[in-house]
Amino acid sequence: MALCLYHPEYGYYTQGLERTGVRGDYFTSPDLHPIFARLIARQAAEMWELLANAGRFAWVEMGAGRGWFVRDFLGGVSYARADFAAAVDYVAVEPGARQREHIQQRLAGSGTGGAALDPALLSKTRVLASLEGLEPVTGCFFSNELVDSFPVHVVTRSGGRLKEVYVTAEGERLREKLGSISDPQVAAAVARYANQLEEGQRVEVNLEAARWIRTVGHRLARGFVVTIDYGDLAERLYTLDRLRGTLLAYRGHMALEDFFDAPGEQDLTAHVNFRALIDAGREAGLGFTAFTTQERLLMALGEPSEFADLYDEGQTEAEKLAARLKLKRLLDPGTMGSVFKVLVQHKGVVEPRLTGLKFCRR
Repeated sequence: MALCLYHPEYGYYTQGLERTGVRGDYFTSPDLHPIFARLIARQAAEMWELLANAGRFAWVEMGAGRGWFVRDFLGGVSYARADFAAAVDYVAVEPGARQREHIQQRLAGSGTGGAALDPALLSKTRVLASLEGLEPVTGCFFSNELVDSFPVHVVTRSGGRLKEVYVTAEGERLREKLGSISDPQVAAAVARYANQLEEGQRVEVNLEAARWIRTVGHRLARGFVVTIDYGDLAERLYTLDRLRGTLLAYRGHMALEDFFDAPGEQDLTAHVNFRALIDAGREAGLGFTAFTTQERLLMALGEPSEFADLYDEGQTEAEKLAARLKLKRLLDPGTMGSVFKVLVQHKGVVEPRLTGLKFCRR
């Protein structure tokens, strides 16, 4: 999975091709409409206020992809909150060299409503390959559909014993092969989060996610971590209605189970165990703030202004209708609104109360 997604030359995410949107393999929330980033920007401004208007506020976006979110976030901040714009420093983290070039090109283009982004904001924006070397910051670490693309171990119960699913070559084809558990941490994770595994049932173990959230916790001096992705808490994720687990391939906007069909040419993804992120985060000093859905987060953030961020100046009625339909898709409880979960964690803040969590079921 790591080779297929992140090989320097042939990896799905590193080839520099358009992977999301109409011409890609799947949609992300920032692809649909700028309202997603604009509402998150409003939440960011409130976080800054809760930190007593900290002198500098770093917004660190991990897995910045095509750069739509950073452009719309900065455009929204510049338009709605000049005071916060003066304090924010944006760090976009994207491992692919070609993607980093695309982000720089996007930032050099137009911002919200077609207006050029504020040069002062652009001068405070960095595009990095990794978190390595980033000094601890006050602010927020943010990701959208990042953790689901970390490589996973697949574990099953066969003959009453735990086995790991490996990939092997047979002639010109790849196939699965069962073997012993490769890492004691994998077995420990299954024992902790999926200890009722039935014969033939499969689960994914994402050790990289735990390492990642610990790194984030150590890089955050004070502030928040916001992780948006599809998945759930372990007790609702590892259930018998998912006997085959959640590992899927995406190509041409279709979900597929043939993981070996097109290495490097299709996305590979597995649902996120948010319980593991909560536990590993605590080990790195991150407190649990809340766990909610994208629908509830965006509804809470958009309600005070009646979603005024939805429209740009000069739009026709047809364009406004199209914008409303895109917002509906972001909020739809049957698809993106409920499939995407939101985990908020904090550090150095006492019992923070955020507007975006107003409808959160605690």
